Amino acid sequence: MENKKSYLLGLFVSICNIISPGLSSAQTSGAAANPKRPNIIYIYADDLGYGDLGCYGQQKIETPHIDELAAQGMRFTQHYAFAVCAPSRYLLMTGTGSGRAYIRGNHEWEERGPVWDFKAMEENPHLEGQWPIPDSTITIAKILRQAGYATGMVGKWGLGAPYTSGTPNKQGFDYFFGYLCQRQDHTYYNGHLWENDLRVPVDNKIIDPNVRLPKELDSLDVRSYATYQQKVYGPDLLLQSALKFIERNKNNSFFLYYPSPLPHVSLQAPQKWVDYYHKKFGDEKPFLGGSYFPCRYPRATYAAMISTLDEQIGQLVAALKKHGLYEHTIIMFSSDNGPASNAGVDPVFFNSGGPFNESYGWGKGFLREGGIRVPFIVQWPGVITAGTVSDHVSATIDMMPTFCELIQQTVPAKVDGLSVLPILRGKESVQQQHEYLYFEYPEYGGQQALRMGQWKAVRSNLMKGIIKTELFDLNKDPKEQHDLAKWHPGIVKKMEIIMEKEHHTPELEKFLIPVLEAQKSAVFNETDR
Repeated sequence: MENKKSYLLGLFVSICNIISPGLSSAQTSGAAANPKRPNIIYIYADDLGYGDLGCYGQQKIETPHIDELAAQGMRFTQHYAFAVCAPSRYLLMTGTGSGRAYIRGNHEWEERGPVWDFKAMEENPHLEGQWPIPDSTITIAKILRQAGYATGMVGKWGLGAPYTSGTPNKQGFDYFFGYLCQRQDHTYYNGHLWENDLRVPVDNKIIDPNVRLPKELDSLDVRSYATYQQKVYGPDLLLQSALKFIERNKNNSFFLYYPSPLPHVSLQAPQKWVDYYHKKFGDEKPFLGGSYFPCRYPRATYAAMISTLDEQIGQLVAALKKHGLYEHTIIMFSSDNGPASNAGVDPVFFNSGGPFNESYGWGKGFLREGGIRVPFIVQWPGVITAGTVSDHVSATIDMMPTFCELIQQTVPAKVDGLSVLPILRGKESVQQQHEYLYFEYPEYGGQQALRMGQWKAVRSNLMKGIIKTELFDLNKDPKEQHDLAKWHPGIVKKMEIIMEKEHHTPELEKFLIPVLEAQKSAVFNETDR
C-alpha cells in the first residue's frame, strides 16, 4: 500500500514534466533568469488565527518551523487580510482594496446547478469553482512572469471555475496544481485535483462532507470514524508538487504561491499528529458532523492540521537548502483570515485570536480584529535582521507594490497597497504609512470597518438597513469591547466620510449592500443641489 501511495504521488505531480502548457521562457531556460532577483515563496494558510503560532503566543500547538522563520526574519504585529477566503485572495493577487474589489465575498455561482453536491461536481467539472475574475485582471503572477520569473501556484485558488478566465494559468501562473474550487477542499480526501487545465484523479472514494455520524455507531469509538479517513491525503500531493516546482526551477528566478488549505475544516489530519495531540490533550468530546465530516478528536485534529502545515514548511525550507537556494529566497507566511469556530474547531480553547476575540462573531467572517488581523512573517537571508518585530500597519494589498518595487516594475493603476520593501530592508525612515485601511464585506449581515491610527470604526447589520458606527481604541481595547463613538463624534465623522468615499458600487450584483448605495445616492443628490 505504501509503495502504491508513493507511486501515485510521483505520478500525479510528474505530469507537468510531460504536459505543461503556457510555460514562460524563464521556466524553460536557465539563461533567462536574473541572478540579482531573489526567489519568492508566499505561503498562505487557510483560517489560521493570529494566535495559532508559537511565535505569536500559542501555548498548545507546536509550530517550530514557522517559529524559526520568525526567529530568522521579521514578524509583523499589525498585518491585515480579509474576513473570508475568496476576497482575501483577490486582494492579495491584485493589491486592490475591498471597497473597489471585483470579488468582495464568496460567490459560489449557484445558478449553474447543484454546486454543493460533491458527487455531481465529480461528474461535472462545470459545477466546480467560484465566480471567475476577468481576463483583464492584473495579478502579481502576471507582473512577475512578465519580468522573467517562473510562476507557480500550488494549493487552493478560489477565483475562477474550470474553463473560465479565472483559472490560475490564465491569471499569470505558468504552473498550477491543487484545488480550483474552495468547496472541494472541504474534504482532504478528494476524488481529483487539477494540474493546469487537466483533472488529475485521486484514489479516494467520493464522500459528501455534509454528513452526520450514524446514530447506531458508538461516537466514543475511534473506529466509528474510519470511513472519513481514506488513502490519499490532499496536502501530501500539494507538498510533493511544490517540491517538484522548486527543483525544476532551481536555475531560474521563481515565484511560488503556496496557498495551503490547512487548517480549514473538515477536520482531517495525518494519524501520527492526531495521536500526538490526543496524548497531549487527553480525551475530548467528539464532533458528530452536519455540515462537515465527523471527528473523534476535534481539538487534537485541529492542532494536527497546523503541525502538518508547519512540517511541510520545514520540508520546503530543507529543499531550498538542498538546492542552494535558501540564501537567495524570500519566504513570506500569512493567513487569509482569522480562525473559524464551526465544524468542531474550538478557537477559545486554543486562544486562536491571541490578544483579540476569536469566538463566533469575532473571528472568520467578521471585520473584527480576530477576523482580519493575521500573522505575517518574512524571512530574507542577508537582508532582514534576524528576530525583528515590526508594528508597521500593513495588509495583503501591500504585496503587489512590494513585489513591483522589488523587481523594479511599475505598480499598476488602482492599487491601494503600499510597498513594505523599505521596512524589510531596515529603512523605516522612508517607509510610507497607510493613512487608513478600509474593509467592506456584504456577507454575515453586511459590514464595514476602517482602521486609522489607533482607531477602529465598525459597522454591522448593514443588510438590515442599519448604519451605526462603533468606535474602538485598539491601543487600549484590542478586543473591541468599549464603544467610544459618543465620546469622540469628530473622529467618528471623519471616519464615516472616509468610509463613504472608499465605497464604490460593486460590478457584481451579489456584492451590493443596498443601504450603502442609498447613502451614496443621497450624498450625490445633496452635492448636486
